Amino acid sequence: MNKEKFRPVKYNHKASMAKELKNDEFKTAYDALNTEFMIFEVMLKARKRAKMTQEEVAEKMHTSRATVARIESCSAVKHSPSINTLKRYAAAVGCKLEINLIPAK
Repeated sequence: MNKEKFRPVKYNHKASMAKELKNDEFKTAYDALNTEFMIFEVMLKARKRAKMTQEEVAEKMHTSRATVARIESCSAVKHSPSINTLKRYAAAVGCKLEINLIPAK
């Protein structure tokens, strides 16, 4: 077995993102996903505010923890959750789903 001592790599997400966002191609791709990132952030904050685990949300939604994890992850971008799923998630964490359309700038 390798006896080399584990040495974690330092990582600063904000600094890394600031650097990456200077790359026009990266920024374009990142901006295209901004709405999805905001939705996932709101969902995670709502679950944390409700002091619930993914397992507890899954029980209330009558689904699996893996499904809740997929809904909360950016991998859900490939298969975005339906409005009905978002309503069920919102209800499970003690919220109601509200969708707004705002004029583009």
